[in-house]
Amino acid sequence: MPDHDSLTTTRDAYDAAATTYAQLFRDSLRESPLARAALGVFAEVVSTNGGGQVADLGCGPGHVTAYLGELGLAAFGVDASAAMIELARQHYAGLRFDVGSMAALDIADGALGGVLSRWSMIHTPPQEVPAILAEFHRVLAPGGHLLIGFSASEDASCPTQVFDHAVAPAYRWWPDHLAGLLRTAGLAEVARMVREPQPTDRRQFREVHLLARKG
Repeated sequence: MPDHDSLTTTRDAYDAAATTYAQLFRDSLRESPLARAALGVFAEVVSTNGGGQVADLGCGPGHVTAYLGELGLAAFGVDASAAMIELARQHYAGLRFDVGSMAALDIADGALGGVLSRWSMIHTPPQEVPAILAEFHRVLAPGGHLLIGFSASEDASCPTQVFDHAVAPAYRWWPDHLAGLLRTAGLAEVARMVREPQPTDRRQFREVHLLARKG
């Protein structure tokens, strides 16, 4: 079961920070060619596999959901923060945005062609992550794809590592460890992209995009 204290703390923190967060990150993809490339690959494999709806889980103010729509996907957003969802609805009125939890999605079994979890699972305590991945597996159709983005821990001896996130406590993951959890959940890794930190980055963490497929 999810740690409701952790979920409540994270939700409340993002509610309070929603306007500032949206201002900071709404145009962030313009300066992130590798992130756009990862999203482009995700969009292509989902479309090639027959399309279907795509859920952007932890969508925040909706800018990435909107970008998925520009790439031709039938995307909608879900976030635990009602304030984030309200901002998303205001700025992207033609798209669907729902308040909800990744741990208990109001989505039918096998209903989705794709799931995006882009730096949205980082606030989940590590012991709860397998249940979240099982939920991703449940809502994906056979052959559906998951793209998960996160910051990497330093080495294999430290599979998870807490870091000082500006909004709420967060975790970094050793990529191979998270890939193993994906396999256990029935999601086979297809590819990964690793971006090394640049001198101008505020945090000197590697950024990882893992693409996985439901068998």
